[in-house]
Amino acid sequence: MSAQRIAMRKIREVLRLRLSAELSIRQISAGTKISIGSIQNILKLAEQHQLCWPLPDDLDDQALALRLYPGSDARPARKFQQPVWSEIHQELKKKGVTKQLLWEEYTRQYPNRCYSYSQFCARYADWLKRQQRSMRQTHRAGDKLFIDYAGPTVPIICAGGEIRPASIFVAVLGASSYTYAEATWSQSLPDWLGSHVRAFEFFGGCPALLVPDNLKSGVSKACRYEPELNPAYQQLAAHYGVAVLPARPYKPKDKAKAEVGVQLVERWILARLRHQTFFSLAELNQCIRARLAELNDKPFKQWPGSRRQWFEQLDQPALAPLPKHAYRYIAIKTVRVAIDYHVPYEQHWYSVPHHCVGEPVEIHAGERLSG
Repeated sequence: MSAQRIAMRKIREVLRLRLSAELSIRQISAGTKISIGSIQNILKLAEQHQLCWPLPDDLDDQALALRLYPGSDARPARKFQQPVWSEIHQELKKKGVTKQLLWEEYTRQYPNRCYSYSQFCARYADWLKRQQRSMRQTHRAGDKLFIDYAGPTVPIICAGGEIRPASIFVAVLGASSYTYAEATWSQSLPDWLGSHVRAFEFFGGCPALLVPDNLKSGVSKACRYEPELNPAYQQLAAHYGVAVLPARPYKPKDKAKAEVGVQLVERWILARLRHQTFFSLAELNQCIRARLAELNDKPFKQWPGSRRQWFEQLDQPALAPLPKHAYRYIAIKTVRVAIDYHVPYEQHWYSVPHHCVGEPVEIHAGERLSG
């Protein structure tokens, strides 16, 4: 009901001590073991309802509680009302939602049959321990996107009979576990960044943080504390307004969502496609997209709803909007200017200002522009 669990008789006692005994709020708090904030809330509501001491004879404890907190369950306490912990866990993923807020809403609904805040937190923690280990981490809505590649590749028969393996890119949103997957010819930088662009378009927005594995395409130098990102990956992050925090080496828990997402993609998509023959990357991606929809619509085993439902409730409203234009890959290469003030790039020579001779410069080369 307020910031503390208060029995109905204590509401009357607070009003008596304030209106009749004229004690200070701190004195009332010391005598009743009720928080100052809760006492202030009771007195404010009593003033709004123009209550004075002595209270009317027909206003018993239950009627008093209903007068101050209409719609609450003011029945005499026989046992505590158990919160629905799965709903509490879901609400905590939303931005700005705290255990304190959820507990206050719970106590407003059951003012005489509710746990104290410390009991509420302890029982939620006990419930959380009994869930699957993969669900112990709490991810805020729209906060993190976990990124990795599946281990198995998929063979594609190209023109002329050549067989090329396709890599499977996987991205999983933290709060909803909503999953994206696609096939690319390689795990090279252009394919890696292109998969990010298409993942953002699939989700319809941008998360606050990317958590990739320490793939060379994204992380030039893996380090436990200060990994060095590839410059092109930094450009993509800046274009979409996201931050990048690579998972620490040898710390699988940092990217547990990605590990589980990859496992599900391997089991529910790749394993089901193992008997099919593909003749193009587009054909493979069409099949992956159909199976991906089934995976995201599949109900959870121990939780209500599906990945798609959680995505629509949690992550989708919290994602940042996409920029007006999608990111276009720009290759970045560091070279030293030759004595004839030219720099080489893909068997071509480009001139630069003569005063740069001998200096290292960065070449930025896109599909239509280089500089």
